[in-house]
Amino acid sequence: MTVASMLFSCSMHVGVSNPKMSSKASACCLLNRPWPSCGQVGVSEKSKLLCRAGALQVESAPLFSVGQKFQFDDVIEAQQFDRETLGAIFEVARSMENIRGNSPGSQMLKGYLMATLFYEPSTRTRLSFESAMKRLGGDVLTTENAREFSSAAKGETLEDTIRTVEGYSDIIVLRHFESGAARRAAATANIPVINAGDGPGQHPSQALLDVYTIEREIGKLDGIKVGLVGDLANGRTVRSLAYLLAKYRDVKLYFVSPNVVKMKDDIKEYLTSKGVEWEESSDLMEVASKCDVVYQTRIQKERFGEKLNLYEEARGKYIVNQDVLKVMQNHAVVMHPLPKLDEIEADVDNDPRAAYFRQAKNGLYIRMALLKVLLLGW
Repeated sequence: MTVASMLFSCSMHVGVSNPKMSSKASACCLLNRPWPSCGQVGVSEKSKLLCRAGALQVESAPLFSVGQKFQFDDVIEAQQFDRETLGAIFEVARSMENIRGNSPGSQMLKGYLMATLFYEPSTRTRLSFESAMKRLGGDVLTTENAREFSSAAKGETLEDTIRTVEGYSDIIVLRHFESGAARRAAATANIPVINAGDGPGQHPSQALLDVYTIEREIGKLDGIKVGLVGDLANGRTVRSLAYLLAKYRDVKLYFVSPNVVKMKDDIKEYLTSKGVEWEESSDLMEVASKCDVVYQTRIQKERFGEKLNLYEEARGKYIVNQDVLKVMQNHAVVMHPLPKLDEIEADVDNDPRAAYFRQAKNGLYIRMALLKVLLLGW
């Protein structure tokens, strides 16, 4: 068992202050009561950690102290995270894979309420967040079509909705059709807000689960080549993923898309500023033969408005099929944020390199980890 896993296990039995009223007003790390089992350890401490639950001595310190407050009040964009924080979140996520039914930790969020406010349709994201909360013993307040069936339909502002809902819950998961909506919500709320997708902006929890999946499937994050395929202009998943992959060394990104949905300049400029190599290509077969990951995305009809001629121009141009699989390396994988339509042929599902359903399952563990660290700390 790693140090972080052991400490995570210990922390299941520790009461940590709820940040609902204080997290955004204070950077302090507080515990409701003293921890009788383990002494707190500084982030940079190099000496041995002594955990007195069994007088077990461990050689190295964890990335973050148990009970220490998560350094972010909200999860709004991928740029928030550095490598150290990503590694710590992934360690917690790995521990979450062991939580089932009445296993230790399955009640760690008992008494907490999560509100899911979804102004756009969602299946995987909403259900995985709700499943994550319930697997940790918490409860859920949900609306799956807030744009149409909430007070927003009466003209209520997002800010007023957030001010109201935070009175009912301990954390808000928001999906919205406007880029920047999550940042507005976070600026209003006194409880944590998680961005579950804001229009064509970002989807940070998806990017976290994507990077987590790549590490588990490929075995590394440094030195990889990733092909981003499909709707790169409107795809919040690929935008967030590009930001996170920029944290790793010797990564190269290939952009493969129809001309009408090419990757926007802000991402290209960010990657260049971070020394990340990127290349645009129109040849999916060539890119697939080089890459460790082919990350396919759906052409998003809903983002085209009345310009359906442009949608038809983009649709069906790049499809992952058996021909693409034949040129891919044996260790490489195909990923997709789902839902997928005709951009991946059905028989690809049977290939062991099709990782997208495993990817979706990993979303549960990442979201369990985010809820844990936002509400209880490390």
